[in-house]
Amino acid sequence: MTTETSPAQAAPSRPAASAPPATDTIPYAHTRLPDAERELLREVLYEVGTDPEQKFILGRRTAELERRLAERAGVRDVVACASGTGALTLALRAVGVVPGDEVIVPAFGAEPLAATVLGVGAVPVFADVDPVTMVLDPVDAESRVTDRTRAVVPAHTFTTMADMPAIQAFARRRQIAVVEDAAVAQGATLDGRAAGTWGDIGLYSFFPVKPFGMPGEGAVVLSDSDELATLVRRLRNHGQDGVQRFVHHEVGFNSRFDEVMAGFQLARLERADDMVARRAAVAERYNARFAALRGRGLLAPTSGADGQCHYVYAVQTICRDALAAHLAAHGIGSRVYYPVPLPRLAAFAAYAGQGADSRRPGAELASARHLALPLNLSLTDSQVDRTADVVCAFFD
Repeated sequence: MTTETSPAQAAPSRPAASAPPATDTIPYAHTRLPDAERELLREVLYEVGTDPEQKFILGRRTAELERRLAERAGVRDVVACASGTGALTLALRAVGVVPGDEVIVPAFGAEPLAATVLGVGAVPVFADVDPVTMVLDPVDAESRVTDRTRAVVPAHTFTTMADMPAIQAFARRRQIAVVEDAAVAQGATLDGRAAGTWGDIGLYSFFPVKPFGMPGEGAVVLSDSDELATLVRRLRNHGQDGVQRFVHHEVGFNSRFDEVMAGFQLARLERADDMVARRAAVAERYNARFAALRGRGLLAPTSGADGQCHYVYAVQTICRDALAAHLAAHGIGSRVYYPVPLPRLAAFAAYAGQGADSRRPGAELASARHLALPLNLSLTDSQVDRTADVVCAFFD
């Protein structure tokens, strides 16, 4: 992971003049379900609703989705559950995190990274991120390991996978578990290995805006360990083993998967690679336009397929707010995801640390500089080009 000074620290010589709002607006996100998928959803709902089996959670469709996702990822087992947050909670419990343990999480990222740790009674320890890639810094993370550390949770962020080989290496040295948060990275690979399969346990999210999102909540947990997968299956269903009801082997959760959503995901599973490929193509189209701006104040994500996921296309610049206003003036949406590092949020301030332990300059830079541009399956090439035109004009 590089920590060199980013060209995004250089300001453009002058911002481009504002323009009146364009009539052809480009929203940041497109939340409407495409017509073909709306029809598919109606068909699946009717099929499940009229099925003689009348099983609406954890039925044969869920089992088939689990089997096929495991086959696609090249992993031993996949367990479907109710949400990405639920998947992370199940994974932490499965690897043995108990009250009083410490779990290392990135200081820059989504709230569940820390909230789920607290939810199982453990203590989140916030490690810094690389200011350029915005993912967990393995060196800083290892420096925060203590004799109470039970696990580390590297999270793939925006368009970049965490440095899993380095994280895996120090976790083995320090004998701690790796819970790989690949919520945003289904379909991505690093060194030929699928995201979600690097850790002792991993997860994907099916939240609507994720690469293989669906019109509802849901997620899966992945593992090559039969023991961990079996435990996750029990934990997601109140500690029951799925064979004998009302016999609870441990205190679990209600984190079960919906059969309608399972049928919906199964029906479009063969399209998953195409969906990821289209998002990658949009990212590469942006990258080609922004390469010349590196020395003028804009840092774009890394090009290429290895280690890249395509959930959010986030550029970095110290003129972030001015660029967002410029885009809005031209009718183009953008978004700041994490404006404040997790340890500076009121919810987690008690775990921020003191003195040197509280310093996380990479996370501060990532929070202050990132701006996400439109990236969704409804974008046309002309809309991508117009967005790039407006960004480039800002740095002229």
